[in-house]
Amino acid sequence: MELLPQLLIAGVVIGSVYALAALGFVLIYKSSRVINFAHGQIIATGAFIAFALTQRGVNFWLAGLIAMLATFLLGMLIERVFLRRMVGQPIIAVIMVTIGLSSVIDGLIHLTPYGAGTFGFERPALLTGEGVELFGLPLSKTQIAGVLMALGLLGGFTYFFNKSTLGITMRAVADDQMAAMSVGTSVERVFALAWAAAGLTAAAAGVILGLMSGLTLGGLAGIGLKVFPVVILGGLDSVVGAIVGGMLIGILENLSAGYLDGIVPGGGTREVFPFIILIIVLLIRPYGLFGTREIERV
Repeated sequence: MELLPQLLIAGVVIGSVYALAALGFVLIYKSSRVINFAHGQIIATGAFIAFALTQRGVNFWLAGLIAMLATFLLGMLIERVFLRRMVGQPIIAVIMVTIGLSSVIDGLIHLTPYGAGTFGFERPALLTGEGVELFGLPLSKTQIAGVLMALGLLGGFTYFFNKSTLGITMRAVADDQMAAMSVGTSVERVFALAWAAAGLTAAAAGVILGLMSGLTLGGLAGIGLKVFPVVILGGLDSVVGAIVGGMLIGILENLSAGYLDGIVPGGGTREVFPFIILIIVLLIRPYGLFGTREIERV
């Protein structure tokens, strides 16, 4: 009887990281209607920057902040150098640019000492010692801290979008770029800020994931694909959808692994199940649980 609550708790832990990673997709799509296929590589970049700094004696918390600042600037640079030139071009062209960027960043990371192998952060003193046990499932201080950090950032960005002047401006640009420009809003500035903020959240997700489960290039970059079911389920333009979708996909992953791996030959259902959900959602509700249903005039 304890298996179900254990799977649910484990799902919430990993789901909070999925939600934070998905937030980067939502930030970019919400402001510019662009899907960033290089998001997984930006997650990996932030995580390995933080790891490299800790290896040189930098405090873990400071290294995480520096990594977030670095990917904040990286996101702004990507938008300025590559994406701004693509304004007005067919959406498939923009998608191909982000796919190309993912390959370039992946290749650059492979040129570093972190391109192959498994690495791990040394736990800061604050996160050492015994954790807690819920329904027979031991939760380390690292996992608890990771969930709290992810939820804190998600809450902060939700407040930013709903209450701050800049957040409301970004929502206005997403709704109607021409109308926003007509009242003096700098659409280019909003695009740059969206990419920069997405870079910041990507680094945060990468550091939290690396702290909880270790660092590998394939694992971190693969999160960029893993969160596609999250944003499709929650809605590509919904911050709340990213949070709910992340939690649901994390829980469904763990439930499938707990109940179906023993039935399905070879197991591994947790890797497939999110994409089954993605296909079902696209067929039934393509704009997601909380996404905007767009009606085009013909």
